[in-house]
Amino acid sequence: MHTIVVGLGGSGTTDGGAGLRETVRAVTARLVAAADVENPLLGPHGAARTFGPQKGASPEAVARLEARLAAMDELAEVRDRPGAGAAGGLGAALMALGAEVASGAGMVRELTRLDEALDHADLAVTGEGSFDWQSLRGKLVTAVAGGAAERGVPCVVLAGQVTVGRREAAAVGVQESYAVAEHAGSVQRSLADPRGTLADLAARVARQWSHPRP
Repeated sequence: MHTIVVGLGGSGTTDGGAGLRETVRAVTARLVAAADVENPLLGPHGAARTFGPQKGASPEAVARLEARLAAMDELAEVRDRPGAGAAGGLGAALMALGAEVASGAGMVRELTRLDEALDHADLAVTGEGSFDWQSLRGKLVTAVAGGAAERGVPCVVLAGQVTVGRREAAAVGVQESYAVAEHAGSVQRSLADPRGTLADLAARVARQWSHPRP
């Protein structure tokens, strides 16, 4: 039997995976849902209220999306499971089809042999578009920081914007976090030259964390 691994990251829709359910229902294969978040389908941390505004949904649209997801009886049994809200509810759709749920960050950590690299590292550097509370709920940054912490290796985060407090960051193994927008002076300035501002910030961080060799 074939195995289909579906990576559940961002999504431009919040439709509970309606189209996918119709397509995959007829496929005979082992399904694995690799989720990068632990959000349930509904509620304050659900797909509509968490990810809808990120895609431009107004409060009224978010309310309609939430109601639509709640009305999907085929997702009722899985709506509260961690990861059900991933990718606009695609996680719930896959779970309803019998998919196994795996940590996307864990799979990346294994496939890239991250632990072997950390065994020989002096510093771990990871990044996010926005280092916020969602970053702490199963995303790859926590896998990198956790692996580094297990080895006593410092970990720093470079992100477009940073809203995670120092205490919360330290709790997952992140020593410092740096925002490109803050470094550039504003979000607009960072977006005007994202490559240049990120490279400039990375160079500054590298100088700060570099130690002269004996």
